[in-house]
Amino acid sequence: MRPQTLDHVALWVAERDPIADFVTAHLGMHVIERTDKFTLVGSDARRGKLTLFEAEGPRERGALKHIALRVSDLRAAIAELPENLAVEQPREGEAYFDLSEGLRLGLVEGQTDVDYDLDHAALFSRNQTATFVELHEGDPGEPERPLLNHLAVLVDSAEEHISEAEELGVEIDDVVDAPNTYAVFLWGPERVRVEYVEHKASFSLT
Repeated sequence: MRPQTLDHVALWVAERDPIADFVTAHLGMHVIERTDKFTLVGSDARRGKLTLFEAEGPRERGALKHIALRVSDLRAAIAELPENLAVEQPREGEAYFDLSEGLRLGLVEGQTDVDYDLDHAALFSRNQTATFVELHEGDPGEPERPLLNHLAVLVDSAEEHISEAEELGVEIDDVVDAPNTYAVFLWGPERVRVEYVEHKASFSLT
């Protein structure tokens, strides 16, 4: 498997509009696409995004510990947050805060040409090895209504990853041929779905 970077993190949420409103007001994002089923938000459609799928609540955190966004100036990014928001800074160059439905977001200072790009996602896991994902010791449980829908990584060829998954005996959940993307969904650690997504030449989201 040869992922390039995180493309998006997809969540199941009972109330997507408050989360979308927060990230567009305070985290430099805009609504890229909104349908009856989901809202796609990000600072750049070709970089890391959040997909908010509407689902029955309440949701449980399950395997998802936090989602971190990369910014070039952490102090300036924190200044854009609401004054009454509780922000934790456990290490230099990092800040974390909680939104609704158990969703925890983070800001990580680093070199980036696009602020609020996805830096990493952190999961609770008993098996701590991954790429673009931080795995932290912890019991993710088996929630009936998890918060995390799937993680998506950008690749050059989804078809190559389908062939490689078949050769390795990795369980394929679904293959989706959409207008802008072609993707394969595989089952990863702790039954987290991982999407290997290829942007088509016709990719037209903004």
